[in-house]
Amino acid sequence: MINEIVPITSEKRRVNLKGVVLETRVVTGEGGGPEKTIINTPRYMTSYGYPTFCAYMHPPKDPGFDIIQHRAENLSCPILGIDDRGIFDRTVSRRLLEICREKQVAIWHAHDYKSNFLGLKLRKKHSMKLITTVHGWVRHTWKTPFYYALDKYCLRGYDHVICVSFDLYEQCLRLGVKKERCSLIENAIDTMQYSRTMKVEEAKEKLGFPKDRLIVGACGRLSPEKNFAGLIQVIAEMIEDGMPVSLFIAGDGPIRETLQKLINATGHNDHIRLLGFRDDIMTFYQGLDLFVLNSLREGLPNVVLEAMAYEVPVLSTRVAGVPRLITNGYDGVLIDMKNETELKHRLRVLLEDAEYRRMIGENGNFTISRQYSFGVRMKKIRDIYDQLLGISPYSEENH
Repeated sequence: MINEIVPITSEKRRVNLKGVVLETRVVTGEGGGPEKTIINTPRYMTSYGYPTFCAYMHPPKDPGFDIIQHRAENLSCPILGIDDRGIFDRTVSRRLLEICREKQVAIWHAHDYKSNFLGLKLRKKHSMKLITTVHGWVRHTWKTPFYYALDKYCLRGYDHVICVSFDLYEQCLRLGVKKERCSLIENAIDTMQYSRTMKVEEAKEKLGFPKDRLIVGACGRLSPEKNFAGLIQVIAEMIEDGMPVSLFIAGDGPIRETLQKLINATGHNDHIRLLGFRDDIMTFYQGLDLFVLNSLREGLPNVVLEAMAYEVPVLSTRVAGVPRLITNGYDGVLIDMKNETELKHRLRVLLEDAEYRRMIGENGNFTISRQYSFGVRMKKIRDIYDQLLGISPYSEENH
C-alpha cells in the first residue's frame, strides 16, 4: 500500500520560490512508466522551490485518464487534464498557453514528441526555459515515425535534454544535441513506496494465485515491442513439459485481443492470464516468484526497478539501459532479445532453484536502494533547473 504522503507546506519548511514548472505529456489509456515519474515529481520539486503542475493531453472522455488522476491525487500531485482531439486540435495549444500565463510558468518540462513541439511553439508567446526527458522512441501507428522525426528535430531547440538510458543519451548526441545540454539521468523509484510488506505466499493468497504453482509475472503496456507473445509461447511450452508454472501479465494496451487469442490457442487459459490494469500492483509484485521483461525496446523500465525493489528476482532481455542496471547473475539475469531458447533455459534454471532466486532478489533490492533512489534523481533535475534559471548551486543553509 502507498504510504500516505503529506505535502510540504510553508509552515513545515520555508523555501524560496524559484519558478513554476509545467510537466507536459500526451497520454492514452492509463499511461505507462513515465507517469510513475511525472506524478511523483511535484512533491519533491515544491520543497526545492519549484511548484510543479502536470498537464496531460488526452482523448476526450478517456477512462484511462481517470486512473491517472486517481493516482495523482493519492500523491498530492496537481494535475490538469486537456482534451486533445488530435494533431489539428488548436484548442490544445491555446489552453496550454493560458496555463503558462496563469501559473507564470518558468520551466516547460516535456515528455514526448507533441509536448516538445508545443513547447517550442508556445515559447514564442510566453518566455520560459524548455527541458525535455527522452523516454525512448517506439512505433505504435503509421503516423508515429513522422511524430518521432519531428521530436528529434525539436530536441535541438531545447535548453536541456534528459535521457533515461545511456543508449538514448548517445542517440541524442548523434542527432545534434550539444553535450553540454544533454544529461543522462536514469529512472529511479521511491524506495519508501516500493518495499515488501508481505511474504510471497501471503500475497498469492490475497491475489487468488495458485499456491501450488510457481508464479511468473510481467507488467506493462500490451504493445508489440514488449514481446509478451514470445513469453506466452515459452511459458506454454514449459507447462506442456510438466513445469508447475503460471504466467500473469498486468497491464492493458492495443494488442490485448491478439494476445488473448494466442493464449486461447495454447489451451492453457487457466495458467496464462491477462489481468488488465491493476490498482493493486504493489501486491501483484509481492506475489511473484519471478518477474520477466521480454522487451525489444525500452528506456530504463520502471517495472524492473519496482520488481527489484520488492526483492523479486528479475529475468530481462539486454535492452537499452537494463544491462547498466543489472549485473548478470548477481542482481538479475540477462538474456538476448528474440532468443526463445535462451529464455526458456534461464526460466527453468531460475524456477528450479529457490535459493538462487532468493539471492538474486536480495541483491536486486540492494542495488536499487543504493543506486536508484528517486530523491537523488530529483536533486539532479533540481540542479539542472537552477542552472537554466541562473540560480546559484543549491545550499541547504539558504533554503
